[in-house]
Amino acid sequence: MAGRWGFLTTPRVSRPRRPVPERLTDWREVYDGRPLLPVVSAQAGRCMDCGIPFCHSACPLGNLIPEWNLLVEADDWAAASERLHATNNFPEFTGRLCPAPCEDGCVVAIDADPVTIKDVEVAIADQAWREDRVRPVRPGRSTGRSVAVVGSGPAGLAAAQQLVRAGHAVDVYERDDRAGGLLRYGIPDFKMDKSHLDRRLGQLTAEGVRFHTDAEVGVRPAADEVAAGHDAVVVAIGATAWRELPVPGRELAGVHQAMEYLPQANRVSRGEWSSPPVTARGKHVVIVGGGDTAADCLGTALRQRAASVVQLDIRPHPGHHRSPDEPWPTYPHVYRASPAHEEGRALARERGTRGDAGTGGLPLPATDEDVRVFSASTVRFEGDASGHVRALRLADSEPASRLPVPGTERTIPAQLVLLALGFTGPPPDAELLGQLGLRLDARGTIARDPGFGTARPAVFVAGDAGRGQSLIVWAIAEGRSAAAAVDRYLMGTTDLPAPVTATDRPIAV
Repeated sequence: MAGRWGFLTTPRVSRPRRPVPERLTDWREVYDGRPLLPVVSAQAGRCMDCGIPFCHSACPLGNLIPEWNLLVEADDWAAASERLHATNNFPEFTGRLCPAPCEDGCVVAIDADPVTIKDVEVAIADQAWREDRVRPVRPGRSTGRSVAVVGSGPAGLAAAQQLVRAGHAVDVYERDDRAGGLLRYGIPDFKMDKSHLDRRLGQLTAEGVRFHTDAEVGVRPAADEVAAGHDAVVVAIGATAWRELPVPGRELAGVHQAMEYLPQANRVSRGEWSSPPVTARGKHVVIVGGGDTAADCLGTALRQRAASVVQLDIRPHPGHHRSPDEPWPTYPHVYRASPAHEEGRALARERGTRGDAGTGGLPLPATDEDVRVFSASTVRFEGDASGHVRALRLADSEPASRLPVPGTERTIPAQLVLLALGFTGPPPDAELLGQLGLRLDARGTIARDPGFGTARPAVFVAGDAGRGQSLIVWAIAEGRSAAAAVDRYLMGTTDLPAPVTATDRPIAV
């Protein structure tokens, strides 16, 4: 380990968050923005530098975590940045957005609090920017080959950066008016300020990547036109086909998909719009879903001054400890409270019960005082005379079948319902798919081989479009690996790293 006693004498200390009342008044990141280098250095010193670092395996990027922990503990931030960027193109993104499966794979986590890997990572990245160490990396030569990358989310950006550094000409096509994909309009500013994204886009532009916005490949321009103008194509359009909730009343006004709601709020928080068409202000809000997108909706609704917010999770309460069928070093399904849940909990405690907030008198869970209701199955939506949702009928959910338990139904007010049920893959009717001759597999993702190739020569698929909904670290890892596959296809060989194959999956039992 870095120090003589490391984790044995130094307790885990996480990066501090701003007070809830303060952060609910703005859209700035929830964490205290002050550099905490001595604190982070001490936390890095908790690393065991163990002989078999499972944190490597828990992260698809293969981050060299013990190495940069040791360097941070020694106050060598420049070398730490070099080791961090050796495996991760965008550590300031992952340090803010990844749920950190590396920490659950930390050897210390077997019987103690794991190293704060995520906090160390983001501190290294932010310090590198403060010290002006993040510079454009220009290739030593041009290969004369060109690649089109369709999509500018984390997979597309990682592929583009790797390919341009290998000497290829790279054009990135983004259907929205600004580059960044879901990093731009799907992730709220309170999770990641867009200045971090803009800095990286500036770096990529300086390295030679050309961005084309308002360009939905397959519509304008045609996919065949893009393919004909480049030697290879990387499709990284993400998994934007959302899951539906086919229950009575779904057609009522006021019932929206999360990704119809979140981009609007992002545009307002960034000053692009004066107000969102769909807002939670003054409304009783119900969020259906239990993942990160649901938490993003929660934090957004609270900042929009919702009258009340309830989140329904069909899964049972996961408990606070690993279950026997999720042993270390797998990523366990345990109770986790995001900053948004912390905010909701603080307001719930202030009000005492959900009934005080006008949500039908439902008591808060006795142990967690959470805005989440676990084992909750949505039965139907009820509307008013004008066809707008006014209430949601729910019931307890049977754990195995997830079907409603008879006799447990109750009604809660709902003037805005947000569906955050996850995503399957790219839209099956996307023009790009037909024009390039790509097909979807049984999972609803684009069919590809283990080397990211498709049935059409010179066309590769990276990220959620081929993997399905996943973590940002998997998207970046896939972008890096797909870039290596493209480079090998164009040049016959490659020196680019390929941390994963298209068939790799997270550690599981």
